[in-house]
Amino acid sequence: MPRLREVPRAEVTDERILFFYDRLFGRDKDPAVDHGTIHATPGDWWTVFAQSPAVFRHAVKGFAVYRNATLDPVLRELGQCRAGYARGSQFVFSQHSKQMRSLGVAEEKIAAVPHWQVSAAYSELERAVLAYTDGLVYDGGRVPDEVFAVLKANLSDPEILELTYITTMYDMHATICRALRLEFDDRPELIEEFRVPEGVEVRDLSADLSGE
Repeated sequence: MPRLREVPRAEVTDERILFFYDRLFGRDKDPAVDHGTIHATPGDWWTVFAQSPAVFRHAVKGFAVYRNATLDPVLRELGQCRAGYARGSQFVFSQHSKQMRSLGVAEEKIAAVPHWQVSAAYSELERAVLAYTDGLVYDGGRVPDEVFAVLKANLSDPEILELTYITTMYDMHATICRALRLEFDDRPELIEEFRVPEGVEVRDLSADLSGE
């Protein structure tokens, strides 16, 4: 379950939210109860974001940047997919893997996103996009000059700005999905203490390892 309450259709008064409830779930469904979008996702991103019509509208407006962007959609999706992987969001990673597939990207490239550094599947520019994404997500914007030089040699300044904006926007969405446990990021914490079996004596580990 998401960490925030989902807003049922009966409580929604904002026309923009209702538009997407209808478009993605169908007019006869209450998305907060009858889960499942036309894209085969649970859909609780939409029902939780409906908590704030202002945030909902701002987020949806951000997606509209695609319409007038000049950046190659394949490069855009490569950055988004890697951002999802790097941030640890199964939802963002999964959605943009599928989107790359819909753009005709080879399966070899999609499968290699997690280990792009050792894959020969990508062009020099694609590798630079992936390295740039890692700089944005892992290193908080610390990008080597050599990586940026490849972008500059192949893309216009507007295209680089679009790549930067869209990639970091999806880093944000990946973070939100994990924090609120939305969509495919509704998963328990994987790292927890492994308890020893009943009756086993717990010794001083540091003393044993140091030979004391």
